[in-house]
Amino acid sequence: MILALVLAGCGGSQNQPVSNQTVSNTSAPSSAPAPSVQSTPQTEFEKDMQFIRNGQFSYVWIFSRKDGKPLDAADADFLRSNAPQVMDWVKTDGGKKVIAGTNFNLEEGNLSVLRKRFVVEDYTGK
Repeated sequence: MILALVLAGCGGSQNQPVSNQTVSNTSAPSSAPAPSVQSTPQTEFEKDMQFIRNGQFSYVWIFSRKDGKPLDAADADFLRSNAPQVMDWVKTDGGKKVIAGTNFNLEEGNLSVLRKRFVVEDYTGK
C-alpha cells in the first residue's frame, strides 16, 4: 500500500503541466539578461583617460588648443618644456587634446603659462 501511494505520488507530479510551465518560465528569463551584459564601447577619450587613471596619478590635466585644431609638434614641445613634471602624456580625440598624468600639482608650476596658450581642464578626481 505504501508503494502504491509513492508510485501514485510520483506519477501524478510528472504529468502535471503546471510543473512544466514552471520549468519553462524559470529557464526563459535566464537568457534575457544577456543583452544587458553588453556595454557600449568606450570612446577614444574614455579609453585614454582610463589608461591615465590606471597610472594612479595624483593629478590629471587635459590640454587643448584654444582654436580647436589638433595639437602639433610645437604644441607638444611647449607642453613638455613647461610641464616637465608630467610623467605620462596621451594624445586623444583625434589629436585635439592631450591628457597629462602627474603627481605634481601644476598649479604650483607653470600652469599660468600653459593657460595662455591652451584650454586647460583639471580632471583630478573626476
